[in-house]
Amino acid sequence: MKKSAIALAAVVALATSGAAFAKTVTSTVKSVNKSGDSITLSDGKKLTLPEGIEAETLSVGERVMVTYSAKGGKLTVSSIHPAK
Repeated sequence: MKKSAIALAAVVALATSGAAFAKTVTSTVKSVNKSGDSITLSDGKKLTLPEGIEAETLSVGERVMVTYSAKGGKLTVSSIHPAK
């Protein structure tokens, strides 16, 4: 019984750890790489856009609020919206 409780705790910790590392920033789009599905922010962060978020919808100079996390050595966007 103890082993299954420890295993369950480990699974829960791994499942929730991704959310703990998500970051949200407000910045300006410095460049858009349409062929590489990525953007670079004014602070130099290069973010990869996932399926469903098209680079063509973003413009250089646009202020955005971006939520991203590190996945596979890349900073991957989970949401991006115009900043108010």
